[in-house]
Amino acid sequence: MWSDWLYVGMFFVVALFLPAAAITIAGILAPKKPNPAKQAIYECGMETVGEARVQFKVQYYIFGLIFLIFDIETVLLYPWAVAYHQMTLFGVLEAALFVLILLGGLVYAWRKGALEWV
Repeated sequence: MWSDWLYVGMFFVVALFLPAAAITIAGILAPKKPNPAKQAIYECGMETVGEARVQFKVQYYIFGLIFLIFDIETVLLYPWAVAYHQMTLFGVLEAALFVLILLGGLVYAWRKGALEWV
């Protein structure tokens, strides 16, 4: 019994030691010759002209979230599709309810105009 926990403890110690050792060694061996070019803010290699902050439409984020929801729906429906022949009627109805709820969300987003790329 204790031998199993000994392995867990060893893995825990190694998991803490290796990253700490890597960070310490990198801090010791890192070159330390600062100059203004190294200290400058780097963004695409070009100096910014005008206002650096650009606002994006919220619609892009909503479009991405809707894609993510339906992507996850596909992942969650896959096990149901694989086990379709082994499922009871309750499982099939539950899957159908899941799809109907998500289709309701899709219709709602469509009517609100969240899927229009303008």
